[in-house]
Amino acid sequence: MNDPTSGTVVLVIILMIAAVPVVRYIRMKRYFASEEFQSAKAELSAVVKEHNEITDYASEIRNRKLFELGVSSTGGESHLATYENTSRHNYKRDRNVANFQAPNVHNCSLQVVRNASGDPLTYLMRYFDIKANEQSLERVESLGESISSLEGAIQNLHDREASITNSINPPKFIMKHYRTRFMEQMGVELSPIEIPYPEYVFEYVSAGGNSSQRTTVKLTSDTIDALIEKMSERIRFRKSAAGQRALMTTRLRSFIKDRDNHTCQTCTISVAAEPHLLLEVDHITPVSRGGMSTPENLQTLCWRCNRTKSNKVPA
Repeated sequence: MNDPTSGTVVLVIILMIAAVPVVRYIRMKRYFASEEFQSAKAELSAVVKEHNEITDYASEIRNRKLFELGVSSTGGESHLATYENTSRHNYKRDRNVANFQAPNVHNCSLQVVRNASGDPLTYLMRYFDIKANEQSLERVESLGESISSLEGAIQNLHDREASITNSINPPKFIMKHYRTRFMEQMGVELSPIEIPYPEYVFEYVSAGGNSSQRTTVKLTSDTIDALIEKMSERIRFRKSAAGQRALMTTRLRSFIKDRDNHTCQTCTISVAAEPHLLLEVDHITPVSRGGMSTPENLQTLCWRCNRTKSNKVPA
């Protein structure tokens, strides 16, 4: 015979399990409606406002900057033809297909792919038409500045989100189950902004498509710094005037911020007064107007002042 007691116990357990998310949801609603939360939200409204402004600024950086340097000439006219495998074999298998239409992919021999993995910057410059001259160097430095600014803005957003959470110190179940809702209640825009690091690929695909290998060069800040220094050495070797200037690298940006005591040279706000201040290094005379990446032509600005300054030359 079936024991009715055991069936009742099972039913009770099921109901208890089903009730957990309901109870948790009710607790969440009460917490966000509480005077404690509303008060903390009001106190941090200025912080939230600036957080959202920096989110917009990060989007601007990503959308307006050029995050590419050179292109490969292989497959430049591949769009004029179509490719079809017309074999009549009795078996079918997935085959590797060369990507001829992507400007960031260089289709090459297996030896070039392997050599590129050992000397990536030399092969990047050679096969993607990045010449060691002043014009190309300025483009690489500009790319480095864009990526550095975007990296700084995104890290700043993460730091601010952590600061907001720590200031309010919500119940653990809120951050475990309702973190996104918590930020939405605070009015924080959680924009999934990513850094579009340029990637350049050396790809080998065998004639029959049975095998393929590739080497990928991702232009992170470290890679860009190394590329700047490599290009500079070649320019110096050619005794170009551009080779005599300082180079806009991560090391130089850190030096300028230290020299300026991590203080905006326009509004005089510093990280001492505002720990989460987003600082950037700016060319006093823009590169587009003949300014060089030398310490005397560089200054530390907060993101607001740098955003306002744009491409103006001081009187």
